[in-house]
Amino acid sequence: MKTLVNKIAMICVLSALANFSMAATTTLVTVNGMVCAFCAQGIEKRLLKLPETQAVFVNLKQKIVAVEAKPNQAVSEALIKSEIADAGYAVVKFETVEKSVDDIKAEYAAKNKK
Repeated sequence: MKTLVNKIAMICVLSALANFSMAATTTLVTVNGMVCAFCAQGIEKRLLKLPETQAVFVNLKQKIVAVEAKPNQAVSEALIKSEIADAGYAVVKFETVEKSVDDIKAEYAAKNKK
């Protein structure tokens, strides 16, 4: 009986761990100089090529670039700044948030509906 209880407890722990997801780490970058969809697309493509990058979202209206790192990795601010500067744009500000790019997209979509 004790073995059965231990097995059930272990299954519960493993199940909880399987459903547990750590918040994604995303760097929000304010960028000056983006004026069109071509600008946004160029930045997105450059940042997606980085091996540490999982997802990128560019909001042209807010001049925000969101760069989500792959799990257990980080994309350095210096590397992000370098890629954006090499593309011809100016980085104004960095902010790190514990949200995924999908969460950030949803927030901006909700703001635009209002």
